[in-house]
Amino acid sequence: MTTPPAALVRVVTPRVLIAIVITVLAWASAFIVIRAAAPYFSGGALALGRLLVGTVVLGVVVLIGRRWMWPTAREWTYIAVYGAAWFGGYNIALNIAEQTLDAGTTAMLINFAPILIAIGGAVFLREGFPKWLAIGAGVALVGAVLIGVASGGSITNGSGVLFCVVAAVAYALGVLFQKPALKRLPSAQVTWMGCAIGLIVCLPFSGDLVAQLPVAPLSAVLGVVYLGAIPTAVAFSMWSYALSRVPAGQLGVSTYIVPPLAIILGVLVFNEVPVPLAIAGGVLCLIGVGLTRRRAVQVNRPEVVLSRPQVDSRQE
Repeated sequence: MTTPPAALVRVVTPRVLIAIVITVLAWASAFIVIRAAAPYFSGGALALGRLLVGTVVLGVVVLIGRRWMWPTAREWTYIAVYGAAWFGGYNIALNIAEQTLDAGTTAMLINFAPILIAIGGAVFLREGFPKWLAIGAGVALVGAVLIGVASGGSITNGSGVLFCVVAAVAYALGVLFQKPALKRLPSAQVTWMGCAIGLIVCLPFSGDLVAQLPVAPLSAVLGVVYLGAIPTAVAFSMWSYALSRVPAGQLGVSTYIVPPLAIILGVLVFNEVPVPLAIAGGVLCLIGVGLTRRRAVQVNRPEVVLSRPQVDSRQE
């Protein structure tokens, strides 16, 4: 009997579930705060300010924890790609995309990343691609597309689409390189190192941040602080904790909950009531994520033992 893939037998514990909930809530709020702060900061400056705050907060967490393991050369490579791609490239590309595309199209294109993560996890991390993960990811992707269409999404802006695709690829690449780094190293350390590397990638935008920070309103500055402290430091820490215990493909699909949460937050903050099609898309996202949690049922068939008929020795 073959052993089922890890993705089929891994059980999400209450602590991991709490970490996932905190992550998706914080990342959903990030879309709202970015939208509010974007008029006052360029994409690179906003990413740099966010990562500056995140690096400081995460550094304090690492110092308090006092857990440090020196990475091997291979682990340094994993962390370098993870930090440069996800913290650096993703944040810059996402900020620029939200300045050139509407929120619906941005969410629709960014949500191709979980599919890339699931495929990459199956191919490169050998996590397998179970049936319910594929079905759930497909349903959730349809929901994300409906949200984009309902929001008036348009893909006529070539540069905006390009930055959105770059963000999705960087997001998936970061997760796939982060996963092997978490096998031995503490999750808090990996998160802090990745954030610090992303900060270094964004340093060329220092001039923009220095010029824009003094003239930005206090609400926008506080928004940058919030982005660094909550969606970056807290959420990425929770994500790293969950990723060290859950297959990347399964965890990645969980982020399809972010678009419907962002819709709810948009109603509360901007008083934007979504159209019925967007609500239907949000429901599909939730259903899709729920389907990925289904476990394959393995039927144990009774073994049939064939025995030779006994011959009565008394018969000739």
